[in-house]
Amino acid sequence: MVKTFKDDFWWGAATSGPQSEGRFNKKHANMFDHWYEIEPQDFYDQVGPDVTSNFYNSFKEDIALMKKIGLNSVRTSIQWTRLIDDFETGSVDEDAVRFYNEVIDEFIAAGIRPVMNLHHFDLPVELFHKYGGWESKHVVDLYVKFAEKCFELFGDRVKDWFTHNEPIVVVEGEYLYQFHYPKIVDGKKAVQVAYNLNLASAKAVQAFRKMGLQNDGGRIGIILNLTPTYPRSESAEDLAAANIAELFNNRMFLDTAVLGEFPEELVELLRKDGVLWESTPEELALIKENTIDVLGVNFYHPNRVKAPDVASNSVGAWLPNRYFDEYNMPGRRMNIDRGWEIYPKALYDIAINIRDNYNNIPWFVSENGMGISGEERFMDESGVVQDGYRIDFIREHLEWVHQGIEEGSNCFGYHLWTPIDCWSWANAYKNRYGFISTNIHTQIKTIKKSGHWFKQVAETNSLSD
Repeated sequence: MVKTFKDDFWWGAATSGPQSEGRFNKKHANMFDHWYEIEPQDFYDQVGPDVTSNFYNSFKEDIALMKKIGLNSVRTSIQWTRLIDDFETGSVDEDAVRFYNEVIDEFIAAGIRPVMNLHHFDLPVELFHKYGGWESKHVVDLYVKFAEKCFELFGDRVKDWFTHNEPIVVVEGEYLYQFHYPKIVDGKKAVQVAYNLNLASAKAVQAFRKMGLQNDGGRIGIILNLTPTYPRSESAEDLAAANIAELFNNRMFLDTAVLGEFPEELVELLRKDGVLWESTPEELALIKENTIDVLGVNFYHPNRVKAPDVASNSVGAWLPNRYFDEYNMPGRRMNIDRGWEIYPKALYDIAINIRDNYNNIPWFVSENGMGISGEERFMDESGVVQDGYRIDFIREHLEWVHQGIEEGSNCFGYHLWTPIDCWSWANAYKNRYGFISTNIHTQIKTIKKSGHWFKQVAETNSLSD
């Protein structure tokens, strides 16, 4: 049976500036650049962000490879630390302007739609050391200056803009669970950072509309890693745990971006626990008035939870996971290399949730993918990675996306993470995700079996059994 998608469906892939470009000619350091400088041992094989996949130098060849595998759209990001020369004034670095102009023009010349994100975990580290980073509303305003400069310089050609990628990861990694620098554990700061990231997104949306970019076909959104929450059982305790996990992990950003309001149940919980953010009526009105046009959804794995083993009113530091514990469902399918459950039906559940509870806003799968370690195990004698497992993974997820579309969900695209194997933060190159493999020693890039397969899907707008 053939499953057909719309003629204008986005068939693409996603990467980011800090994970692909390398630090060439970049004046400022972001959080990860700095972390690697001070603690290189925290990075797999001590491989850092200096070269990554060399996109700064090889973007023309890389974009040609992306074209060769049939991509009609690609998301990347503009690095705040590359584009801006002086963070306070918002003045720009001329080499960065040249570079991003050339990249955008090269994508367009190749018939690939450039999709631009503004913040992908890459806060300038000096703004963290000086102001506390996203803890500071002054930094929010400096981010808006950066966003305005991007719109001004590139908005004539880039029509699809996104304010943040996975902002909840900044909250969790930097302020709760210590998997990103500065590895702080402070629930109250985490909650304020979440609020400030929401405020920054709304202010960037406001700036976008004040500049009139929507009048020329432009639209702006946010990219969220929506990880559906599934309770262990239908017991009242497990359902309550799942509800709070959903409020904090997903709805704290989704409701605000699409509906313009924080979930009241979440606000009351945070207030009761004494960790509610500092806000003003004017800020909340601004958030209400500047909701997004379009939503990007990153999905990798489900979130299964159960009632916590320890009572939620126990004494000690406040963390949101006092209300829920992770649940490892027996018999689950796994990507054992990455440690993530494989559950493609969750994309259908996301599609229906957006349709029914979020005004059926236009959305696309902005990331989906599987990271495999030691992928050279699957390389044939000609040097091509025979990644049939990735083809199966993509096909299954696309089948559920198609089902959601058939039932009325307004999904317009699918982007794999990632076009070309890229540097994955502290995991570096441990797990490979791309349609195209990268030899990190020679920078030779080779299309995998999945890249050739995806070209057929893109060219026919269809999946066949």
